[in-house]
Amino acid sequence: MELLMRNMFQSLGKNTSANKLAKKYGLRFGAGRFVAGETIQTAIDSVKRLNHDGKMVTLDHLGEFVYTEEEAQESTAMCIQTLDAIAEAGVKSNLSLKMTSLGLDISRDLCMKNMRKILNRAKLHQNFVRIDMEDYDHCQVSLDIYKELRKEYDNVGLVIQAYLFRTEQDIADLNQLNANLRLVKGAYKESSTVAFPEKKDVDENFKKIIKQHLLNGNYTAVATHDASMIEFTKTLVREHRIPKEQFEFQMLYGICEDIQAKLVKEGFNVRVYVPYGVDWFGYFMRRLAERPANVWFVLKNLLK
Repeated sequence: MELLMRNMFQSLGKNTSANKLAKKYGLRFGAGRFVAGETIQTAIDSVKRLNHDGKMVTLDHLGEFVYTEEEAQESTAMCIQTLDAIAEAGVKSNLSLKMTSLGLDISRDLCMKNMRKILNRAKLHQNFVRIDMEDYDHCQVSLDIYKELRKEYDNVGLVIQAYLFRTEQDIADLNQLNANLRLVKGAYKESSTVAFPEKKDVDENFKKIIKQHLLNGNYTAVATHDASMIEFTKTLVREHRIPKEQFEFQMLYGICEDIQAKLVKEGFNVRVYVPYGVDWFGYFMRRLAERPANVWFVLKNLLK
C-alpha cells in the first residue's frame, strides 16, 4: 500500500492538469504546513521566525520544468528578487533553485546565462546558491554545469543523491573542486537500472557518502530526517574530530521540528529548506510520497 501511494503521488506531481488546479485553488488541504506561502514576504516572515529559533534557512522559489524562455526569465527574476529580499531583511538565508526552472530543458546556454545572473547577484550580496539535483535524466547535465560554474564562482553548491549507483564516483570527482554538497537520499522515482531499489541499500550508501565527503575535508550539508542517520553523523564527526564549522544538518520546513530544535540546543548548525511560491504542487506531492505520515496529516485536514 505504501508503495502504491508513493507511486500515485509521484505521478500526480508531474501531472499538468493537477498542477493547474493547484495553482488555481491555492495552498489548501495541509500544503501550508510544508510551503511558506506564495509570496516573498510570507517566506521572509518564516525565515525571521526560524532565525529567531537559532536556525539558518535556504529559500526556494518553487518552480520546475518550464517550457518557454519567458517562463525561464520570470523564474530567474524571482530568484534575484529573493536574494534581494534576503539582503534587505538581513536574515540568515541562502538560495536553492532548480535549473529546469531556469530553462535547462529549453537550452543549456539559456540556463547558463540565467545561472550567471543569479550567481552574480548572490556574489554582490555575499550570499550562496545551492543547485537542487532533479531526476536522473538531468543528473549528468547538472554536474557538467556545476563544474563549469565552479571555474567562475565559489558561492555555488550542488545536491547529490544517495540512491543513485553513480554517486560515490561523482563525489570522488567533485572532491577536486572542494565542492560544497548537500547530501540527500533522493525523492524521485527512478529505474532499478540506475538507483538502489531497496531502502536498506540507499541507507548504507548514504552513510558511505556522508563519511566520504566529510573525510575529504569538504563542507557537507547532511539533509535528512532519519534519526539513525543523524546519530551516525554525530558519531562520525566526534570520532574524527571534524569541526562543527565543516557541516550542517538540513531539514524541510514543517517536518521534524522537534529534532531541529534538539540539534540547535546541542550546538549543531541547522538549516531549514523553506519553499514558497504558487508552483508548489510538484514539491508537495514529493513530500507526500516520501513519508506516509504526511499523507495522514493531509487527510486529517480534509476531514476537519
